[in-house]
Order: sequence, then structure tokens, then C-alpha cells
Amino acid sequence: MPTFIWEAKTKAGELRSGTSTAASEDVITDRLRAQGMTITRVKRKPLELSMPSFGTGVGLKDMVVFTRTFSTMVDAGLPIVSGLEMLSNQSENPRFGRVLTSVKVEVESGKSLSESLGSHPRVFDDLFRNLVAAGEAGGILDIIFRRLAVYLEKSAKLRRQVRGALIYPSVIVGVGALVVFVMLTKVLPVFEKMFIDLGAGSLPAPTRMVLAMSHAITENIFVFILGLAVLMTGFVTVLRTERGRYAFDSVLLRAPVIGNVMRKIAVARFTRTLGTLLSSGVPILDALDIVAKSAGNVVVGRAILYARARISEGKDIASPLLETGVFPPMVVQMIGVGEQTGAMDDMLQKIADFYEDEVDAAVANMTALLEPIMLVVLGGIVGGLLIAMYLPIFEVAGNIK
Repeated sequence: MPTFIWEAKTKAGELRSGTSTAASEDVITDRLRAQGMTITRVKRKPLELSMPSFGTGVGLKDMVVFTRTFSTMVDAGLPIVSGLEMLSNQSENPRFGRVLTSVKVEVESGKSLSESLGSHPRVFDDLFRNLVAAGEAGGILDIIFRRLAVYLEKSAKLRRQVRGALIYPSVIVGVGALVVFVMLTKVLPVFEKMFIDLGAGSLPAPTRMVLAMSHAITENIFVFILGLAVLMTGFVTVLRTERGRYAFDSVLLRAPVIGNVMRKIAVARFTRTLGTLLSSGVPILDALDIVAKSAGNVVVGRAILYARARISEGKDIASPLLETGVFPPMVVQMIGVGEQTGAMDDMLQKIADFYEDEVDAAVANMTALLEPIMLVVLGGIVGGLLIAMYLPIFEVAGNIK
């Protein structure tokens, strides 16, 4: 769907701006009017053509340091331009320093800070820009940057937890596959030559099967490597499609052991992001739109968009979330209580704190459970190969005796 840039005024006369995806301009107009806003401008965002890039060169650590320091500067009464200039000169990352310099120049030219940040969408995402816009409108920019710093620190922690959940089993599987490959291509041919020299005769069935695998790989090594490369490339290509990513994320959420961890991470990220947006004054529909984009999981993102569509029709937030089947009933009930009491942002932050602690425990338990399983499986494969190769040796030794 196309993306539209809009500007509108609230009932209090505050100017808001942002970007939203919709089927047409009328949908955006109806959506904003339903929120009691007066539209001043809606236009379709032009298609941006750019050269492929392999990253922004700005890490999460750079963003955390920037938001934390900038909030202190704004709280101390330092002008925005002066703060940006100081941080651009002191930045340890030259790329980020150039980005901050560009933002400073645009602010000096008369643009608002949120509009200037919008010139670098790959560094400052929708969530960051919308929160800054809310801070500018409400005159609480220092508070907003403090909230952003906390949010980014929590996001960095969640990212480390995701890596801890995925890297360990991946490394074990990779090492196991490498060990088996070396045994089939380097070790087993030595045993086969020894059997021929000893005149072992007819070999046992397990040995013949293992040697056949060794011949298939060593005699077609280039085909094997090419096939593996094609398989990996195909997997990555499919993963970049919407259907492929949805299928992968769906399997990941349902997978034994690791699925429970990934679901808790998704809940923690959803509640933390939504709570931060709502506490900063971002409207619920816009907040859900931003949260869906930053969910990190296509299945969770679609569930959030489904809930958003139902809320725009006048329903509460708890019922649609429960209908998706993605979020645990306890989480949905707590969100419903927060909505009824008018303290949903505080409730979401409490849920996020709880689930971040749960993720810590779940990752530790998963690692403790996977370690013996992986070792047993890997030991069984390597041990089976060795036994298959030692069977003829026992037979030859018996004949010699």
C-alpha cells in the first residue's frame, strides 16, 4: 500500500505530522477525522530510489548515548542547535556525527527537530520521529528523550536475548555439521584404504552405507558445495518475501523450546513500544501502526494491524488482541484492566518489565535444555560413524587370530 505524509491539528490546536500507509488519501482523511483532528495537508509520499546499502553504520549503542546525553542537554536549557553541534563533534562514530550535523543544519534552516530527523529515516525510525514530534508539541522534549533512552536500552537488552536464543543452537548445529563433513571426506577414506590393504573382504552393511556417503560427497564435492550455496541463497530469497517471512516467523513461534522464548520476546517488545508511545501522547491508532512495523515478527505485526483495524471500528483493544491468538490471555487481560482504569501505558510498562525478566529466565532454561540434547545428538552421529568404521577392524582381527 502507498505511504502518505499528513499534517493535522488537534482539538487543542497542536500541530501534528506523520506518515501512514493506506489504500487511498480518503482513508487517511477519515482516520484522522475520527480522532477529532483537523486535516491541513495529506499527500502521497514520493517513491524514493536509492542505491542498495548494507547498513546505516549507526548502532544501537550510538543511539542510546545520543538520546541520554541530548535529554540532559535539553533539560539543562541548552538550545537544540548547540546540543546537536556538540554531540556531532563528540560522536565516536563519524557517520553518526555527519548525520547529526545534517540534522543541525536543517533545524537552523527553520525546520522542526522531528522534520529534520525525518531526512534520515533509516537512522531515526517512525517511532523515534513520532515521539520527538509529540515532545515538541507538548513542550516535554527532555522527558521524551529520557523515555527514548530507556526504550532503546531495553531494546538493546532484548536484542542480546534474541541473539542468545538463536546463536547458541546455530553454532552447535554448525560445528556438528562441520565435524561430520570432515569425517566423511578426510577420515573415512583413510579407513577404507586400510580395509583394502588388510583384505577385509565383504564389509558390514553399516560400513558400506557410511562409505557410500563418503564417496558421494568426495567425488561430487563441487556439486555438493554449489548445491549447498544454492539452497542457502534460495532460503534467504524466500525469507525476503512476505509469504516466506510469515511462514518462517510462524514456525519460529510454534517451534518447541525456542518458540516460547520468541513469543515472550515479542510480547515484551510490543508492550514496551506501545507503552512508550502512549505515555508520550501518541494516538492509539498511530501507535499501533508504528508498533506493527517495529514488531520484529511478521505474524505479530499482522496481529497488531488486525487489532488496530478493529479498534478503528470502535472496539476495545483487549478483545481483538485475544482473537489473534498470538498474545497470552494473561497479557490481554492486564491490558484490558489498564484500558478500563485509564492507566494502560503504566500497565504496558509493567507487563514489559515482567516479560523481560521472563525472557532472561527462558533463555537460561533453553540453553540448559538444549546443551545436553545437542551433545547427545552430535555424539550419537559421530559415535555411529566411528562404530561403522571399527566393525570391519574387529572382523579382521578375529580372522588374524
